[in-house]
Amino acid sequence: MATKREKVKKGKAKPKERPLKKKGEPLKPLPQTEVRPVARPEARALVPYDPLQLYLMEIKNFRLLTREEEVDLARRVREQKDPQAVYILVTSNLRLVVKIAMDFHRYWTRSLLDLIQEGNVGLLQAVRKFDPYRGIKFSYYASFWIKAYMLKFIMENWKLVKIGTTQTQRKLFFNLAKERDKLIAQGYDPEPRLLAERLDVKEKEIEEMSQRLGGGEVSLNAPVGDNGKEVYGSFLPDQAVGADEQLFEKENKELLSQKLEEYRAKLSGKELDIFDNRIMAENPLTLQELGDKYKISRERVRQIQERIIKNIKKWLTEEIPDFEENFAGLIK
Repeated sequence: MATKREKVKKGKAKPKERPLKKKGEPLKPLPQTEVRPVARPEARALVPYDPLQLYLMEIKNFRLLTREEEVDLARRVREQKDPQAVYILVTSNLRLVVKIAMDFHRYWTRSLLDLIQEGNVGLLQAVRKFDPYRGIKFSYYASFWIKAYMLKFIMENWKLVKIGTTQTQRKLFFNLAKERDKLIAQGYDPEPRLLAERLDVKEKEIEEMSQRLGGGEVSLNAPVGDNGKEVYGSFLPDQAVGADEQLFEKENKELLSQKLEEYRAKLSGKELDIFDNRIMAENPLTLQELGDKYKISRERVRQIQERIIKNIKKWLTEEIPDFEENFAGLIK
């Protein structure tokens, strides 16, 4: 009669998975020998290695975790904020980051180490957010955080100006090149219309993203043409306010200030106090402070303030030509 192990080898029986630990179940002490240096000094060679090669050699020192160990460590991180558990959970998944970085490296051909570094930041974030009681494998959950951080890095560094600022643009940026390669492999011409149908977006969005990806960058100080004296920056509109506009604004402020002084001369008592210390003051008194001063409620002070502002606006409209046009939004 075949043993249980022989049946497993022949495919007649499957080994039973050990149930995951439940919430509240006590944790066993973590052995201190798990934490060790990334690379032992005696293992380093005299010949200088490429930084990437050295990093890949070093992360091989960390073994992969079993599902039970993974859950146990995740529980320690979530319940006890155990830095030792964080260290082991992160270092055991460094090879996962490298694997994902290699896939992204087909589209980001500059520095693979930069991608790995961003992916490691995403891995740390995944460790902080992971819930071990949902029954999800940590590596599957972490891969989403790792990809998100790598994609964000590529989007921000692809060009001097960001090529994607919305979630839709970031998704399109990542999928456009993959879908274009897939269509070419199938013998199709990757036209914008066909790409838009495959990716379920508008054809205009495909064209805009293609222009952003393919467009070059030109310095504002670069000359226009081979022997041109003008630079590209000279064609940008001047954002400075013109002298005529500055003079017009100054005259309007002086006129408004004069008319407000004239209106103030008409006020007295509570209205004058509210005008000076509430409406026009840089540090206005509160409704409660003014109410306590005149033995009235906060609501009554607010009503007086609204009436004064309404009367000011009406008076200024009569006194200043084109008040609504030149001072729109100044007094509400």
